[in-house]
Amino acid sequence: MIPVARFVFVALAPIVLAGCVTGAEVEQYSAKDAGFSTVSATTGEMIGKQTVWAQGKEDAEALATRVHALVHKKTINADTAVQVALLNNKGLQAAYADIGLSAAEAWQQTMLPNPRVSIGFFGIINPELGAYRSIEGLIAANILALATEKYRVDIADTRFRQAQYTAVLETLRLAAETRKAWITAVGAFETTVYFNQAQDAADAASELARKLGETGAMPKGGQAREHAFYAELTGQQAQARLAARLAKENLTRLMGLWGSDVDYFVPDMLPSLPGSVARKSAIEIEALQRRVDLQIAKLELQAVAQAYGLTEATRYVTDFEIIGGFESERELDENGGRKTDTTPQVELEFVIPIFDSGEARLRKGELTYMRAANLVAEKAVNIRSEARSAYTAYTATYDIARHYQNNVLPLRLEVEEQSLLTYNGMITNTFELLADTRAKINTVLQAVSAKRDFWLAETDLSASIYGGGDTAGASGGEATALADSGGGH
Repeated sequence: MIPVARFVFVALAPIVLAGCVTGAEVEQYSAKDAGFSTVSATTGEMIGKQTVWAQGKEDAEALATRVHALVHKKTINADTAVQVALLNNKGLQAAYADIGLSAAEAWQQTMLPNPRVSIGFFGIINPELGAYRSIEGLIAANILALATEKYRVDIADTRFRQAQYTAVLETLRLAAETRKAWITAVGAFETTVYFNQAQDAADAASELARKLGETGAMPKGGQAREHAFYAELTGQQAQARLAARLAKENLTRLMGLWGSDVDYFVPDMLPSLPGSVARKSAIEIEALQRRVDLQIAKLELQAVAQAYGLTEATRYVTDFEIIGGFESERELDENGGRKTDTTPQVELEFVIPIFDSGEARLRKGELTYMRAANLVAEKAVNIRSEARSAYTAYTATYDIARHYQNNVLPLRLEVEEQSLLTYNGMITNTFELLADTRAKINTVLQAVSAKRDFWLAETDLSASIYGGGDTAGASGGEATALADSGGGH
């Protein structure tokens, strides 16, 4: 008679001997931060901001306290807005949770498959024997799952690293969107300031036209022209104020603020232009080396290649199990004693590839790999183009904004100053002076729009190097359209 324990060992031996994952590998997947430290370090190096993954009530409360201290009834700059968004945006926290899900999946793959155990009782209870006549026990282990464990763990590890880079990309995207929202909001408020000045000039012209009309010094056509300008400007001013409020609300959403924390302020003026632009002679190479979305695409290609290797390894056999067990039967011998016979059982269960030889699965794997490889190549081409476009927009919008600041505005100011001198000398009339003032205000609004375009282009330039932004189109046109629609605080 062979002991039952021996059969249990025979069935479980492949499981015991198959463990090839080290404790360090398991620990990186089962740790609470689940690789988030890599995400935090990477984003900190790229944008210089701290990121936190809140995994409990205490973490969430600590972040809320910190955010409240940063924004409540304070005027915030762009860096503060970005930092608040990275700490408080719930969508970003959800993206960080995806890292944990991917780590849990990798952790799951490091675990050995559980054996299946079955026990059967046959016959009837014999009062003399005091037990069932026959007992059968089986333990089944999936040998194929054990043999392909390394493939599955490698694929899960690649997906885990891909999730980390995806979290980095989401962080960069939120940072870029928040910075652009801050620029748009502040630019809108600055536009409102100049609209208010234009409104004062239009109000003065309309009132003067009314009084001159009462004296008969101005025909009705001239009066109507000044009144129409005042009415149109009033509507544009209202649009500017609405655009500013909506722009600030968009910034509030990105920062994840609500309750009393929405009582914050943004400046009324955008920062001045820098003395010069940053020179990027090798921006395409820099973008190819640093772009996070390209790293994600490469990891996707790697995962597809690993999955293809798994498909190739299981081409002919898709299910392979070993089943070990025993059958024990108790009987009475000729002398009236009890005799127990135990018979070992070992079975192999697998699929015979008669109809499906695995060629179709291999072909699908090859095509999937080719598809992923072409997507990586396309991504590289697009990144080079996006980097060139972003740098072109960056330098061009700087030149335009500098032109308005150094050339156009000084000329308009001189025109207005000379008009005032001739007006005081009774050479020009009041309406010529007001017309020059209105022209100056319009030039100032264009200069504000040009300055806003530059700061938006600078944000797009950073996104074209690291990732996280939509750099396919020029930001200048969008910003100009916003400027034309109004602004204000």
